[in-house]
Amino acid sequence: MESKPRRVALMLDLEWPYQRNVGTFLGAERYAEEHGWQSTIDAYLYETLPSIPTNSAPFNGIICLATKKLAEWAAQLCVPLVNVWFQSPVRDTLPGVFPDYVAIGRLRAEHLLTRGFRNFASVVSRNRRAENLDGKEFRSALAEAGYSCSSANVAHYPWKTHLQSQKYKQVLVAAMDEWKVPIGVYVGEESTGRLVVQMCRERGWRVPEDVAIIAGYNEAAVCEYPRPSLTSVEVGNERIGYEAARQLDRLMDGKRLPSKHLMLPPTGLVVRDSTDFFAVDDEVVAAALEFIAANSHQPIRADDVAQAVATGTRTLQLLFREHLDRPIATEIRRVRIERAKRELTQSKQPMAVIARKVGFGKSVRMSDVFNRELGMTPSEYRRQHNK
Repeated sequence: MESKPRRVALMLDLEWPYQRNVGTFLGAERYAEEHGWQSTIDAYLYETLPSIPTNSAPFNGIICLATKKLAEWAAQLCVPLVNVWFQSPVRDTLPGVFPDYVAIGRLRAEHLLTRGFRNFASVVSRNRRAENLDGKEFRSALAEAGYSCSSANVAHYPWKTHLQSQKYKQVLVAAMDEWKVPIGVYVGEESTGRLVVQMCRERGWRVPEDVAIIAGYNEAAVCEYPRPSLTSVEVGNERIGYEAARQLDRLMDGKRLPSKHLMLPPTGLVVRDSTDFFAVDDEVVAAALEFIAANSHQPIRADDVAQAVATGTRTLQLLFREHLDRPIATEIRRVRIERAKRELTQSKQPMAVIARKVGFGKSVRMSDVFNRELGMTPSEYRRQHNK
């Protein structure tokens, strides 16, 4: 006799079509289809469950943005639940799958540091746990590199009234008055990033030449337009949903989870106009960095970079040491690694193809560099970031 398919409820706030909601839903649904589940979408599950007798649970499991009421009723009905809402008031008590905001904050800092910026600021929503954790690690990574970072805390969703939006802008104005350009800025939300771009323009500041902005979690519709487009971090929301479903499957089987919270590293950085600039005082070094960024997939060496900027190799090496504290070869290798990371997480191409595509030439060379620089092979990196 065939067993009945598992029935799983999804409460993911789909009326707000943000990638964090839709992507999580798609990932959960992919797992559900692979395993023959029956899915039910119920945006008001926290109201539905209390009306059900405790001896007749309609679902085998739940993936949700967990509210306190929903968690209580799921517990009474003995229905396992996996939370995907980092801001949830009952997050600490429930199994959950979330982006690794510590890794995200560090990724933002490293990107702006490698672009040559030495002044930094962050703008985060005061009541958003994710942004605050992200921003804390952003500032910590900068401190480790020897740099301070000014920080502004703003309201979350300040657009309900005109008065609220004006107060919001006043906080930003006060924060920006303290900025010393050129500066690299982390902004917690894409919509705030857009406002910062507008306010920079009003001050006569150029983006990214004076203010480089890395904002939010890659809500593409907001990041792409209007120009300049916004650099952002892709957290991999479909992976969040897929892993949440996998965790729920284990719970429905009566198995224990290895850990209560699974934190998934970001897929990578989506570099756009707002950080497409190298903030170094020396024009020759800036030109060399641009050449490397554009040509690192070619078999270039230090001599090729020096020739491209009409400078002797020894002179350029000294300039790199003076302004970036690293040799030319290290910068070429760093850019190739970043290209390889994106290919490994965003494509299914074989290692040999990726190695040629990003400039390492052979897969064994790429593997050697990954092992030395990251402590793992390219295959291990791909598995870790495509769970």
